[in-house]
Amino acid sequence: MKKGDFIVIGTILLAACIGFGILFWMGRQQAGTVRIFKDGKEAGVYSLDKDQEIQVDGGENVVVIENGKVRMQSASCPDQICVKQGEIGKKGESIICLPNEVVVSVEEGEESGVDAVTN
Repeated sequence: MKKGDFIVIGTILLAACIGFGILFWMGRQQAGTVRIFKDGKEAGVYSLDKDQEIQVDGGENVVVIENGKVRMQSASCPDQICVKQGEIGKKGESIICLPNEVVVSVEEGEESGVDAVTN
């Protein structure tokens, strides 16, 4: 092997390391932020990084943050649609409890991607 061969191999390895570094840096997810509103007023801002249970309006609604996702664990409303909705965790997703006027919205974090395709 000659000196030129080592330079070519070194350049290829350096380019591969830089490429993997860029992919790793771009692949990291930003910690999401959840905002909870009650009666149109902000009741709190929480991070999706920290697992916790939040009681809204004295326990009328219970919101749980686990593993980077948020869900409505329980609600005092009769239809329970907000509880049945399940988990959310991507930017722009919301859980809404109309009878109790509670909105849980993911404000920052992973992008939700494409919701529709048109021709």
